[in-house]
Amino acid sequence: MKINQQEAIFRNELIFAADAKAVNVENILLNLFMLLNTNGVRPKQLALSGTRKEVDLETMKNIFRVLEDRGEVAGFKENPEAVENWLRCNLLNMVNRGKIDKEKISSLRPIHLESYKLRNASSARDYNTADQVYYMLNHSPNVRDELRNFLAEGWDKSTNKINLYEGIDVDSLGILMLIKDIKTGGFVASSAGVQNIKPILEKQAELFCDDVRRLLLYKRTIPRNVLLDYLKIIIAFHLSIYVQKLIYLLPKMIKAGVKEVEDDWSIVLDVTDNFESKVAVIANADAEKMNNSLLEYIKSTFQINAALRMLKLEKNNSLNLDAAIAAVNSRKTDLEIYYQVQWDNLSSSWDEDDKEIVNEFAVYEDSSFNKYIELLMRLRGNYQYRYYIQMIDNFSNKNNERGFIAQGRSKKHPRRFVLGTRLLEALTQINLLENQGGTLRSKAISIEELMEIFRKRYGLIINGLEDPKFAEADLNTIQAFKENVGSFKSKLRQIGFYNDLSDAFILQKIRPRYEI
Repeated sequence: MKINQQEAIFRNELIFAADAKAVNVENILLNLFMLLNTNGVRPKQLALSGTRKEVDLETMKNIFRVLEDRGEVAGFKENPEAVENWLRCNLLNMVNRGKIDKEKISSLRPIHLESYKLRNASSARDYNTADQVYYMLNHSPNVRDELRNFLAEGWDKSTNKINLYEGIDVDSLGILMLIKDIKTGGFVASSAGVQNIKPILEKQAELFCDDVRRLLLYKRTIPRNVLLDYLKIIIAFHLSIYVQKLIYLLPKMIKAGVKEVEDDWSIVLDVTDNFESKVAVIANADAEKMNNSLLEYIKSTFQINAALRMLKLEKNNSLNLDAAIAAVNSRKTDLEIYYQVQWDNLSSSWDEDDKEIVNEFAVYEDSSFNKYIELLMRLRGNYQYRYYIQMIDNFSNKNNERGFIAQGRSKKHPRRFVLGTRLLEALTQINLLENQGGTLRSKAISIEELMEIFRKRYGLIINGLEDPKFAEADLNTIQAFKENVGSFKSKLRQIGFYNDLSDAFILQKIRPRYEI
């Protein structure tokens, strides 16, 4: 059944800037670095040497050969295997890594702000996900600029030369050696760029910026490669939470007719790493609830898109979103009249079989607007649902120590919320900071305090007995959370934040690995 291509577009930057795709987190960072470096513009990359040849490993080797001939590097010709291993392992992102017939370079790794300048754009797509991160960073321009300055260290943009006085690490230096001769003429101006849009979840964007600000306080304390890994973990984590909160809150906004609704979103994390644990059942239920709410979120997005179309408003102004939400909520006569005409135009092009299929669901809808939205859901809803699940899995680093979603191989072990040790390490480090007179300083805190910070700050529940929705917990639930807390302590011991050798409760504190 054919519908207008414009009508089938789901992505709405006013709600969430990214297309629902199984996007690679490394590609998100790479494209974010480009947006930071160009103030939100996506420049078009010209082919190398006027050809359509893609960047490959031989291209990288040739760059080092030229540099060695010019006396700028030494040792390449004597150690070609070592240089290739360094390139492959430390400097390059690759697709189909290890498959000789399919393996190819996607880009330089997002180690330095200039990394995006040497990439195969078709293999380094982020499907506009970096736009969403950029919108969130724009909520705090000071944090955005501080992040850009940190990522740009070692490169003088005014002279396009390497600045060794800033003490950059060897991998960043390798990146800069590879890109330093790429002239600005290798990129041309583009009309594509991010809009001046405020995130629909402004408090969530503020929280993200605060976490990035806290992380950047460690830029002279934590090794650069570790800090960049933390940054990648935090960005993916916040993207996942942002999407999950949207799924939960957008239908509530439609129902209320305004964006300002109560944010009481929360999920239970299973920290035991055991599919059969008592708390796994609760974490499974929260993941299933998210999945079941996704179709309602998709429907709400189609409704907002339809209202914008009726109001003849573009998707480039946050004030237009307020008008669209109010229009869907109020269902004024002009909305129904507009979609009565649209419905009549669509149905006039259908044959008898199409009309019979449509009538099977249209007969239950009480307005042309609802019929139109239901038609879009039938035609495009399942597609969006499938890819949104994949996108959330990637943002959440599913089955990975950097993430907080896990799923077993059998139907007995469905998707559930967990807490990977690398994610726990990053979150713990940035939350062991206390505001003292406007200045953040390191502070040792108790297990209970950290769990409370995770619950209030991110909505991540480890011990649900302090949460109102478990106020009437039964004995089985109490035991489940007790087991969860024990596993949480064990994980903190594993990563070196917690030591309970003493029986004295006052000494059983979580202590920062790096002091501020």
